[in-house]
Amino acid sequence: MGPDKVTLILAQFLIALMMAFLMTFIFTAFPMHFTQGWLWVWLQRFALAFPIAFVLSLVVGPFSFFVARWLRNLF
Repeated sequence: MGPDKVTLILAQFLIALMMAFLMTFIFTAFPMHFTQGWLWVWLQRFALAFPIAFVLSLVVGPFSFFVARWLRNLF
């Protein structure tokens, strides 16, 4: 028996939060070389990316588990 639905949604929320945080940090700080204003740009990008990442994770997460089970049974 797998985790309950609340645990899965909470995990997807946290994964989306961490991924959006780290990815927007990397793709903002490095190209801008930590110049003045990069922090504000990063926070704006994070605020946009996180809700999108969470909604997409609700779709992609179950599909990924389905494909993983299918591949495991295939091989």
